[in-house]
Amino acid sequence: MGDIPSLSFFPSPHYGEHPMQGFLNAIRSFSRFINVIAGCSLTFMMLLTVSDVFLRSLRMPIVGTYELVALSGAIVIGFSLPYTSWLRGHIYVDFLVLKLPSKARGAINVMTRCLGMGFFSIVGWNLVKMGMDLTKTGEVSLTLQLPFYPVAYGVDFCCFIQCLVLLSDIVKIFWGRYE
Repeated sequence: MGDIPSLSFFPSPHYGEHPMQGFLNAIRSFSRFINVIAGCSLTFMMLLTVSDVFLRSLRMPIVGTYELVALSGAIVIGFSLPYTSWLRGHIYVDFLVLKLPSKARGAINVMTRCLGMGFFSIVGWNLVKMGMDLTKTGEVSLTLQLPFYPVAYGVDFCCFIQCLVLLSDIVKIFWGRYE
């Protein structure tokens, strides 16, 4: 899949290893870590929903299930994005790009990664502003009175990690190890 071989959290002491290898290892490991948080949030959503459905049949619903599932859903989406991108697990159509020479493919890949970095930077910055507004106003969920700003800041943080993943893709493209 074009993944750089021997990626581990700690850079290998082998002679001749590229200095950017440590950067790539750190981004991959951190993306994997926040993906585990997304997985835990998804598991929580599943258990909460199943428990609520079961308890509703006994006429004892869990209060605030809708709010918890919505907030957890934002965490799942935001926190799973960087590692999924690292693994190139998103759906994309590249049948035209594959017909191009490798230098043209590389140029298009670099251009799309730069556009992606711009997009996620804008989304991240707007989530910072939204989180600041939510903090200032003290807006909370209706039933459980949970504050919204931690989720906004968490997803914002993941947008900036996504930018680093896209930057890592550019590094791999220039190394010739992307595809």
